[in-house]
Order: sequence, then C-alpha cells, then structure tokens
Amino acid sequence: MKSLFCSLVILILILGTSCTGKGPAKNASSPEADSSFVGDSIVKYYNNKLLMKEVTFKDGVRNGLTRTFYAGGQLYQTFWYVNDMKEDTARWFYLEGQVFRTTPFRHDTVDGIQEQFYRSGKIKAKIGYKKGLRTPFFQEFNTDGKMVTGYPEIVVNVQDLYKTKGLYQVDLVLSDKSTKVKFYRGEFTNDQFDTTKCRLIPSNSGKALLTLRKSGTDQPSYVNIIAEITTPYLNKYLTSKKINLPYKDLK
Repeated sequence: MKSLFCSLVILILILGTSCTGKGPAKNASSPEADSSFVGDSIVKYYNNKLLMKEVTFKDGVRNGLTRTFYAGGQLYQTFWYVNDMKEDTARWFYLEGQVFRTTPFRHDTVDGIQEQFYRSGKIKAKIGYKKGLRTPFFQEFNTDGKMVTGYPEIVVNVQDLYKTKGLYQVDLVLSDKSTKVKFYRGEFTNDQFDTTKCRLIPSNSGKALLTLRKSGTDQPSYVNIIAEITTPYLNKYLTSKKINLPYKDLK
C-alpha cells in the first residue's frame, strides 16, 4: 500500500510538471534561444529578455544571415554563413545605423580589403588582408575625403663594434619620434605580415635596439625591419626597411 501511494505521488508530480511546461530554472544572465522558430530557420537569442542575436540555421548548422544587436535593440553586426563558415561581407554598424566597417570573408577567414566609414558615409580607411593576415596595402582618408599621406619612416643608426666586441648594433626609431610602434625583424611573406615568421624586437618609448653578433658562419647580407605603427585613426600602418650589412656572418 505504501509503495502504491508513493507511485501515485510521483505520477501526480510528473503530470503537474508536464501541464505547466516548467523545467529547471535557467540563468537569467546567460543568452538563451527562443523556443520558437521564425520560418523554421531563424533562432533568436536573448539576454535578460533583450534580443542579442538572430541566427539562420539549415540542417542544424548556420546557413544564411546572422545578426547581432546593441543592448538598445539597434543592429550591430551582420554575418553571412555557408555551412557554418563566414563568407561574403560582414558589416558593423554605428548606433545610429550607418555602416562603420565592412570586412570580406572567405572560408571563415578575412580575405580582401576591409573598409571603414565615417558616420557621414564617406570612406575612412582601406586595409588589406590575405588569408587572415595583414598585407602592406593601406589607405586612410580624412573627413573631407582626402587621402592621408606623410606616414613616418624607419630611421636607422648603427654602432659598429664588430672588430672590438664582435657586435653590430642597429638603433631603430620613427622619423616623427612616435612611440606607438612595434618593430619586427623579418620580411613580408607572400605579401603577408606573418608575426609567426617575424621576431619582435624589444622596444621602449618608440626606440628599439637590434644587436647582431659575429657568428663565424655565412649569413644574409642584409636584415629587414618591419614597423607596425598605430596611426591617429587607430589603425595599424605597416612599413619596412632593408638594412645592408658590411659583414657576412652577422646573426
């Protein structure tokens, strides 16, 4: 009898849960998907009842338009997916609705010319990418539409201590004395700035020192320097300089 009573109680609890449709409580601060589909393809994600994202699915994977939103509901980003990979052009928007940036994607990787815009709609910058890596292609424009020129150059000063200490020291600064720069030893590979193939040179307040040492073995007759400069528009401008060496064994 006791066993029968317990079974009845459990059955009543199960039925009660089924009727109310309530399950375990969800964390209100974490995004959750809407239980319904719009056109059986778009899933809406919310955070504290605020719409954060709309994702288009097909056959269980992202296919089509994905949109994200500001906290106030304004459109923030759009991406286009093909078989769960970003393709075509992604867009970012100002709070007021104008396009801020467009970025081309191929097979989930940035590839092509990224463009930035002022709120007026005029072009602000064009920046080159190739298979996810930066290229030297770079253009910036002021609010009047005029292309920005006169970027700083790499300035080299040499201390030749080869005969006394077996050292050849290369001091690096920018022509405008800017401190917003990183210097790398290396070259562009297939027109790409690949930091895994370049060595960052330690710097302080815009000044860097590259010390080459006598090795006793044949080495390249030059060293190449790449400078990554943060512009007043907060973009990364790339420039390089080839430095010929007077000795053939500097490493």
